[in-house]
Amino acid sequence: MTEHVPGLAAGTDQGVIPHIRVDGLDARFGDIVGVSNVSVTFHDRSITAIIGPSGCGKSTFLRCLNRMHETVPGASVSGRVYLDGADIYGDGISAVAVRKKIGMVFQRPTPFPTMSIKENVVAGLRVTNGGHTSRKETDAVAERALTRAGLWAEVKDRLSTSATGLSGGQQQRLCIARALATEPEVLLLDEPTASLDPGGTQRIEELVYELRSEITVVMVTHNMQQAARSSDHTAFFLMGELVEAAPTDKLFTAPSDERTEAYITGRFG
Repeated sequence: MTEHVPGLAAGTDQGVIPHIRVDGLDARFGDIVGVSNVSVTFHDRSITAIIGPSGCGKSTFLRCLNRMHETVPGASVSGRVYLDGADIYGDGISAVAVRKKIGMVFQRPTPFPTMSIKENVVAGLRVTNGGHTSRKETDAVAERALTRAGLWAEVKDRLSTSATGLSGGQQQRLCIARALATEPEVLLLDEPTASLDPGGTQRIEELVYELRSEITVVMVTHNMQQAARSSDHTAFFLMGELVEAAPTDKLFTAPSDERTEAYITGRFG
């Protein structure tokens, strides 16, 4: 059971669907519109893929789901994002509390170069727990997170060594372990396999599929084959707008919008 964060619902009931609900979301960079009037839901313990051409707002939208967008100078967000019915942009809700509940992994592996493998995994605990975690607890968190990320067997004898000594695929799984260490309810993945070889890509896809039984996953991908084989639902973005969202098999075989069909059949993008 996840720890309750004041102001955000615990959300441990599997019957709570949708897990995330987005209403009328707009995201800007100064006067430039990145995302316009997006409303969509994400189901509990499922994988949703977000597809669309480069520059269509996929990553911007993803970053709005855990309040990372607001860290960009001049950026702004309007609209509502609800996690288990609580607006993550509501008064009194801290971004740190949100990011504990909604973890994120970026396109390129980002291990902290001055930290060991174990220190990388538990880095988030220093922020969320204020550094008040015992060594025994920290060791247990690191082992659990690395096990969930499919990395424990490969690194258990080298936890004190630098994370930069890992392969690219291992580094990305380490970043997933770091995100999982705070026991999030939702995991956001921004093109997590874009910089990996086929073997590394397969390992990440298998890992994500396993994680769906525990948490909600939202994944941006340029790879439509990856979206088709890995996700339960797919959302298609174009020019900052959500064109349609549907169960993956329906969207790829019988899309409702001709723009979606044009994109998935390769007529543009």
